[in-house]
Amino acid sequence: MNKFMEANKKIEKAVVSGYKTIENGAVSAYKAVEKGVVGQYKKVEDAFVESFLTPDDQSKTDAQTNEKE
Repeated sequence: MNKFMEANKKIEKAVVSGYKTIENGAVSAYKAVEKGVVGQYKKVEDAFVESFLTPDDQSKTDAQTNEKE
């Protein structure tokens, strides 16, 4: 019976290790997609602010600050 329990432990460790690898891959892929989407959104937001909300004599940063108030 002892060999059976040892075999089960080895299988358990292998399965848990496999799931952890899949989990880490999925999380890192999600983070990469999230970073890309947020980065592109920021570019669009900055272009919008610069084009439509920034008077000629005001910087983009000042316009964003005034917009949040």
